[in-house]
This record gives sequence, C-alpha cells and structure tokens, in this order.
Amino acid sequence: MSRLNRILWRSLYALAGLAVVLLALAGVTYLAGGRWNTSPSVPLGLYWTISAPIAKGEFVMVCPPNTPIFQQARERTYLDVGGCPDNYGHMVKQIAAIGGDHIAISAAGVAVNGYLLPDSAPIATDPQGRAMPATLGASYTLAPRQLLLMGVGNPLSFDGRYYGAVGEETIVNVLKPVFTWTPKE
Repeated sequence: MSRLNRILWRSLYALAGLAVVLLALAGVTYLAGGRWNTSPSVPLGLYWTISAPIAKGEFVMVCPPNTPIFQQARERTYLDVGGCPDNYGHMVKQIAAIGGDHIAISAAGVAVNGYLLPDSAPIATDPQGRAMPATLGASYTLAPRQLLLMGVGNPLSFDGRYYGAVGEETIVNVLKPVFTWTPKE
C-alpha cells in the first residue's frame, strides 16, 4: 500500500471515529434532557427539558394534533416529519396565553388581554405565494387547559395566529434555553 493510500485510510478512520463520538455525544445529551431547536420560530440552539409548570412565557416542545390545518402545514413543510403521533415533527414555541386569557387577531397582530404581541401580524400568503389560514377577526377566550403558542421575533412563524389554541395535552416538555441565537436576516 502506498504512503498516500495509508494517509487516506487513516484520515477516513479518524473521520469515522469522530462521527461515532459526535453521535454518542448527541445521544447522551438527548437522554440527559437536551433538545436542539432548528426552527427559526424561536431562537435557534440548545434547550433543556425542565420540571416547570405550564405557564405564560415558558418555551415548550409540542406534538401537533392531527387536524386538517396541521396536515396542510406538514404537506407544505412548515412542520417536519418526525417522532410525534401521526408522524408529525415536534414544534418549539413560547406560551403566549393560557386558559382565561382573551385573544383577538387583527391585521395588526395577535392581542392577548388587549396587549399586542410583537411580530404577530398574520401574513396573507407564505413565501411560495400559497394562502395562509385566515384568522383575522377571531376573538375568543381560552378555555381551561387551552394554550396559545407563538413564535418569538419571527413574523413568518407558523403559530397560534394561524391554528388557534391547542390543548395542554400537546405539550411534551417545558424547555429552558441554554445556548441560543437569533439568525441575522
């Protein structure tokens, strides 16, 4: 075997070893409670599962319910395919409202108890020109165990401004941001 071939084989073995170590590290992190968010709906990065009550302002990992709006979202790739029931991918969102809160959706955005949430104005079409679910004019009070989930700082987030309230049973974990960043546009 030539010297060049030996160097190439050693390099391949080193890369394979590094890949195994990185996969093992990712697995251990996941088993310990680490969750990686790659959706720009909330800051990107590493979150940790915590034992905290479901409350306004908390970040949560959610399994979407199998409803027509989420089926369409998966078909349009707003959601990944993944490990939730009915093959939905998890969503990471922030709890903007809980049972008893009043929600009003207008062209200006989503208001919770009269307070307009930043970056919450619904868009008429997605970046591909497809009509978004219409919720303008919606006004309702959340029932007990209902939540309104929203993105943070992303006016294009697919969130409660389009699909409305979800039940607490959709929450998989409450999350704490550990190492996050917001991508520059």
